Amino acid sequence: MKQIISQFQVQGEPVSCERYGNGHINETYLLKTDAPHDYILQKVNRLVFPDIPNLMRNIIAVTSHLRRQTSDPRRVLTLVPTRDGGMYYVDSQGETWRVYEFVTDSICLDRPENERDLQQSGIAFGGFQNQLADFPAHTLTEIIPHFHDTPARYEQLKEAIRMDRAGRVKEAGAEIDAYLSYEKYADSLMKLLAKGDLPLRVTHNDTKLNNVLMDASTRTPLCVIDLDTVMPGLAANDFGDSIRFGAATAPEDEKNLDNVGMSLRLFEAYAQGFLSACGKRLTALEKETLPMGALLMTLECGSRFLADYFNGDVYFHNARPGQNLQRARTHVTMVRDMEGKLDRMRRIIQGLD
Repeated sequence: MKQIISQFQVQGEPVSCERYGNGHINETYLLKTDAPHDYILQKVNRLVFPDIPNLMRNIIAVTSHLRRQTSDPRRVLTLVPTRDGGMYYVDSQGETWRVYEFVTDSICLDRPENERDLQQSGIAFGGFQNQLADFPAHTLTEIIPHFHDTPARYEQLKEAIRMDRAGRVKEAGAEIDAYLSYEKYADSLMKLLAKGDLPLRVTHNDTKLNNVLMDASTRTPLCVIDLDTVMPGLAANDFGDSIRFGAATAPEDEKNLDNVGMSLRLFEAYAQGFLSACGKRLTALEKETLPMGALLMTLECGSRFLADYFNGDVYFHNARPGQNLQRARTHVTMVRDMEGKLDRMRRIIQGLD
């Protein structure tokens, strides 16, 4: 590890380098030096992200744009250059490493402890949209093609059903029927994008609360982190994924489906923060599509859990057998609840305009 660290322009000599955080994709370490100075060292997962040069180009372009809009170094991620002036290092095994400045006096929450926490994450991701509204989204590389293309995700689900690699399709007839019954919604936003009615935005594509760093004292947002999936996309998808994660009334693998749904109270808290920080950047139609974005992101994620279950649990980490199937059940239950609340969700958005 010292050899890796020596490739970067860090201050001082390494004192410790220990695993950090709860991420499942990249290997993340907290690096402390005798300067004293703290850094985040990461090994990028080349299986999930095979196009690392363009991934890093995306991050550099976006963070450079954000940095021009703030004088506070805590409000944007800062990459530490390598000794030869690059922004990442490839070791002799072909693994890619990068180093970020550690954001001091910050905290990261895995779950909202109250409505205000969720509202603050809305402010973070709404501000992200605001600051990048004039960035040319089409110049970014689509690191994971069709990542939030719901019709494409449905094709992957149907392929998983046809192939039945793990021999599990016969166990999930009710879940298959439920997901196929909601396919009618799948292309609603993609059609609007294709027609040019919705603008292409710079989107984060993983807008969970734990991808926001909060000030440890004020619990207000500092910056958005985990920028590996920053790509061109739709504002409604970023909004919707936050609602899927933050406004759920139960864990994603809850066994008692009577507990599963979407909280309108939490939906409103997040929407208030998001729209207040977006300012006037979103079009009227974009605002109208936000509730559908919540339903689609929940539907899409659930379809991915179900497809992975049929494929033998090869993508998502499972803590126990059948967890992907349970996740699929909770998500489609939440979709059912959202469908019944679409009109109220729309009225909330209109009331915040």
